Amino acid sequence: MASANTTIHQPGLNPTPQGARLASFSALTLRALRDARVRTIAFAYLFGLYAYIQPVGYRSAYPTLSDRVAFARSFANNKAVRLFYGEPHDLLSVSGYAAWRVGGTLAIFAAIFGLLAAVRALRTEEDAGRAELVLAGLVGRGGAYWAAMAGIGMGVALLWLGEFAGFVLGGLPVGGSAYLALATVSVVPVCVGVGAVASQLAPNRRLALELGGTIVAGMFLLRVVADTTSGVGWLRWLTPMGWAEELRPFASERPLVIVLSLALSALLLCAGAWMSVRRDVGTGVLAARDSSEPRLGLLSSPIAQALRAERASLMVWMIGAGAFGFVLGVLAKSSSSAGISQSLNHELAKLGSGSIVTPAGYLGFVFIFFVLTVSLFGCAQIAAVRHEESEERLETLLALPVKRNGWLAGRLLLAGLGAGAISLTAAAFTWIGAESSGLSISLGKLLEAGLNCLPVALLFLALASLAYATVPRACAGIAYGIVALTFLWDLVGDLLGAPSWLVKLTPFAHIGLVPAQAFRAADAFAMLLIACVLSLAAIWMFSQRDLIGE
Repeated sequence: MASANTTIHQPGLNPTPQGARLASFSALTLRALRDARVRTIAFAYLFGLYAYIQPVGYRSAYPTLSDRVAFARSFANNKAVRLFYGEPHDLLSVSGYAAWRVGGTLAIFAAIFGLLAAVRALRTEEDAGRAELVLAGLVGRGGAYWAAMAGIGMGVALLWLGEFAGFVLGGLPVGGSAYLALATVSVVPVCVGVGAVASQLAPNRRLALELGGTIVAGMFLLRVVADTTSGVGWLRWLTPMGWAEELRPFASERPLVIVLSLALSALLLCAGAWMSVRRDVGTGVLAARDSSEPRLGLLSSPIAQALRAERASLMVWMIGAGAFGFVLGVLAKSSSSAGISQSLNHELAKLGSGSIVTPAGYLGFVFIFFVLTVSLFGCAQIAAVRHEESEERLETLLALPVKRNGWLAGRLLLAGLGAGAISLTAAAFTWIGAESSGLSISLGKLLEAGLNCLPVALLFLALASLAYATVPRACAGIAYGIVALTFLWDLVGDLLGAPSWLVKLTPFAHIGLVPAQAFRAADAFAMLLIACVLSLAAIWMFSQRDLIGE
């Protein structure tokens, strides 16, 4: 008979320290995947749907070989098309077209997914104080870091599966579909690494996103220059988006190129892990100085203070829009000339794009992407508003003689003015780029094209503010989701053969492509009116609800 002091060991009741750490690591990995489930499922659905639409739509639009030959001749050397989709390798086959159109577009979305996933899993958890609680347990900082990366890795697998399924359902070969989906998602681990490093360098989530976003934008810009400028194709080898293109699915595949993505991903992820265990929780490697001379500017009111807090972010958006606008302006003359026939306009229309037959038509077409950029800026501003509330800074501010209605109205006004500044900056630098390349185009017309971005952007800002007033915890996801889905529908609605009234449900369909087309005053007025009504509703509903923390 065992004595009273004898400990009886039973399997599973007293795990070893190593087993407990492994169980904790697995739990953190699954939690990271579960926390990102909405974003991951949304991206996987987007990838699958887009992968299915393109081959099906191409077969419908170009059923015969002669149709495809005419299409390939129209698009073969057009730089405007390469700007967004990359260099085509085989436009005579459905699979070659899908590799070009889907690979070029989804590589951009893959980069965004990777950056958002890393910053959310690392910096957001730390800023909210949850990471500190996790580190009080059995898992150390290195273990928590790699658990988050493992959770993201599972999400990337779901992304690949969604795209692969879309290609197969669209009638592409199974093996080639798997390789094409792999080429697209090969961008994700690199951008996860970028986000991981940015999360260690920056002292908060907002700056991590902006730092990482700047690097990702630079990757895209390198790919654009490589695909649209003669003699600098070698630049494609300096960016992961170029590597995805050089994998060449369905066209002389180069599978060894993926080693570059794997190597850079490993380097960045290991660098992020090294930094994560060598800095204090809640800080960044590039933390702000402990002391500095007092600066009292822009502290006269809540709105002035908001401008003070957001001015760095606004400058990043303006610099990015200006740089991209300059590149587009430089390319405008060569992209819309040299071999472009009137038939190209018809081919673009069949694929859900606009006209680029003339320089003005090209600029009107590309300004759609500035509309998207300014709309996303509005979403970011609402996310910043929500961040102030979740961190309880707003609660402190409202304890002062500050009215809720006035505060939110001021923030919406500030976001609207920021959107206007970004739009005009993009227009001005596009004009500078066009003039530098010898293209004579009116500055006034391009400024009008910049202002043409505002009705849609303000409408999305109002929708985002309404989401903030009603479901604050989910407002950022709702805002970004609405913008992404409506923009995607504008791109593929016509290609799917949807009825005209259904295609026009997206606000992007109601934009006049200035300077090629006239400004649609009636549509713009209607969108601004709806935006005003929704903003007033959001302000009122915000005044009626309690403040909600994280």
